[in-house]
Amino acid sequence: MSTNTTTASNEFAQDFLNFLDESCSAHHAVEASSKRLLAAGFSKISERDEWFQSASNISKLERGQKYFFTRNGTTIIAFSVGKQFPLSGGAYTILGAHTDSPCLKIKPVTCLNKQDALMLNTTPYGGGLWHTWFDRDLGLAGRVILRSADGSLRSELFRIDRPIARIPNLAIHLTSGTERDSFAPNLQEHAKALLSMDPTFINNKDLNGSSDVGSRIHPALLALVASSLPESARGDTIVDVEAQLIDVQKPCLGGAAGEFLFSGRLDNLCSAYQCLRALIDAADDPASQSSVKMSMLFDHEEVGSASCQGAGSSLLMDTLTRINRCLSDQLRGDSLMCSLRNSFVVSADMAHGLHPNYSSKHDSTMAPHINQGLVIKHNANQRYATNAVSASLFRQVAKLMGIPMQEFSVRSDSGCGSTIGPIIATLSGILTVDCGTPQFSMHSIREMMGTQDAYTGYVHMKGVLIHHPSIAINID
Repeated sequence: MSTNTTTASNEFAQDFLNFLDESCSAHHAVEASSKRLLAAGFSKISERDEWFQSASNISKLERGQKYFFTRNGTTIIAFSVGKQFPLSGGAYTILGAHTDSPCLKIKPVTCLNKQDALMLNTTPYGGGLWHTWFDRDLGLAGRVILRSADGSLRSELFRIDRPIARIPNLAIHLTSGTERDSFAPNLQEHAKALLSMDPTFINNKDLNGSSDVGSRIHPALLALVASSLPESARGDTIVDVEAQLIDVQKPCLGGAAGEFLFSGRLDNLCSAYQCLRALIDAADDPASQSSVKMSMLFDHEEVGSASCQGAGSSLLMDTLTRINRCLSDQLRGDSLMCSLRNSFVVSADMAHGLHPNYSSKHDSTMAPHINQGLVIKHNANQRYATNAVSASLFRQVAKLMGIPMQEFSVRSDSGCGSTIGPIIATLSGILTVDCGTPQFSMHSIREMMGTQDAYTGYVHMKGVLIHHPSIAINID
């Protein structure tokens, strides 16, 4: 690796660590993304506004400009419009990932008392390795809905980044041999997080002005959340809380040579950050101004994507339709259909690296190695959207960018997960490739990946935005 590449990789890793630290929930990931987009000159727009006014033939979107918007505070769509984007049939080059990760969320009735202990009433979100959440120092993060003095409602993010909670294991002396051999906690009974055993704290009756939530949100928890809000929100009334437990241990580099990166939520914040940074850094590339470049970071992938802000919603096609209406010749009624056939989607989600202790879990011919580049994901049963055309295009980008890449398929006797790739391909008909960065400990509270892979994946994504559609393969 050259000195310049090493320096760029190290700088990328440091900002990636900062992004991971900021992104303790999907809400915070969107906030961290918005901050970076604004700093890069993107303008925030709203889905609530008209982007094109038919009566006056005025478009809010302009060629050569950059935009983004959010939905529910957990999905963020950003795009740049090329200066030479044509009036009809222009290509959309789309990078897709997701902002959510498996976690333990807090139910609407937030607390319960068990044996003189105040417990947080948790519920699993997604398919986590739940045993890894035991005996960890846990904080709390999410958003609150606030009512101002004039009666209006607004939301505010909060984060309690200190170890206020813990899910303690049962001592070895109190467990049976069977329980020790197969640790399988009942998530209703055994995964409640211990918040306090202090009588004064537990018996706090001050609802901080929020008397209408007392039956749902314990006053002691309400006080904790209120104290974490910015000063500007202290006078408002909390009417609801949407929260999840978070690991308070910070992301960091690891390994004897610093070759690893340790953090929670690498699946899929790594892909999200690679897509985001690629768009920011490629948006103004002078050699690739004939397309609309996009980064679409969706919520709810871990639970199926079927929500108003998930990849299974109308959001993708609604956005493309609105952009096309602003930029295309209105007399050409099928211009969007032409654009879809000229477009390309990269669905980026983390991949399973070859585990040295469990190598038999992989197909030895297609087992991804850490720090050897992005993985193209293949599945004959369409759990991934990759086909020979999209894979060939993606490989060509790697060659042009001078970076390594790998191939992956699950063992033929193993089940296969899925991604937003098949969903987007189904909804839009756009040529799609599924890819991902290899990692270990997927869905653990603390995952790991290769430091170099974070940067290589970003370079690959940036290459797609720069070189598509000039290298597009026209096979119908």
